[in-house]
Amino acid sequence: MAANLEPRIAELRQLVAANHGRNVADPAFARRVDELISVFYDDIGEIIQVDLKSLFDLFLLKVLYVQRQSSDAQVLEYLGGMMSRFLYTRELFPIVHGRRRFGMLVSDILEETSHQPRHFQNRFEAYRKFGDYSLFLTGIFPASMRRSRAPGRLRRSPDLPLVDQSYYVTFGKGYYRLAASHELAEEIQQRPVLEKLASFFEIYMQALTELSERYIMGFDMQLIADKMLDNFNLYRRTGDEHYMDNARKYAALLKVDRSSFPRLWRQHRPALLD
Repeated sequence: MAANLEPRIAELRQLVAANHGRNVADPAFARRVDELISVFYDDIGEIIQVDLKSLFDLFLLKVLYVQRQSSDAQVLEYLGGMMSRFLYTRELFPIVHGRRRFGMLVSDILEETSHQPRHFQNRFEAYRKFGDYSLFLTGIFPASMRRSRAPGRLRRSPDLPLVDQSYYVTFGKGYYRLAASHELAEEIQQRPVLEKLASFFEIYMQALTELSERYIMGFDMQLIADKMLDNFNLYRRTGDEHYMDNARKYAALLKVDRSSFPRLWRQHRPALLD
């Protein structure tokens, strides 16, 4: 089943695109999403090669389309592309690993709003990217948004107010609005998407935070627990050590107390050859 994961995700994507503007996440659709996420977790000992964009699309279908009843296929496509670009190319990691570096970037942004941005081809590209930075960081790495004084070179003044996540939310919404109002947004048909990202920034941020906690920075612990018990029961029925090995790996992710499931760690004596 794992080999068919990407085509099956693509089928769901096509269904959503065909119904743009109308949410079709009925119970059957929700079950299909859950089944595909379960397939991804099926064999913890196997490395499943899945296109990163497809994987993020699946997680977005879960947290945004199924759980929050989003009806905008174009926003889902945009967010999937944004996440795969940042995480796959490591475009954002130099900023994420040090909050001060992100702060310095923000101060550079503030300076560049008064003239042609130095690091981008045009203002539209800069505005859109600054909105993306803010949404990605506040959504995927909310813990990095601790209260601090205004970032970068602006930090020199002791009179500057403290800033927190709400500062970056306002910052991101503002730049998405600037991007949406730019003539290039109409030319590449992204104006509706950028307007929606600005208007509902907090909702998308919350969805990305849930996605991060369950699938990127952490695991879906309920699903992991179910997989552990399923494999343990399969071992009890079949005696196949493969299932016991998987159960131990799932248990390790859950940090299960060994005293609660002693049979998971019981050492089996090898059979003696006569």
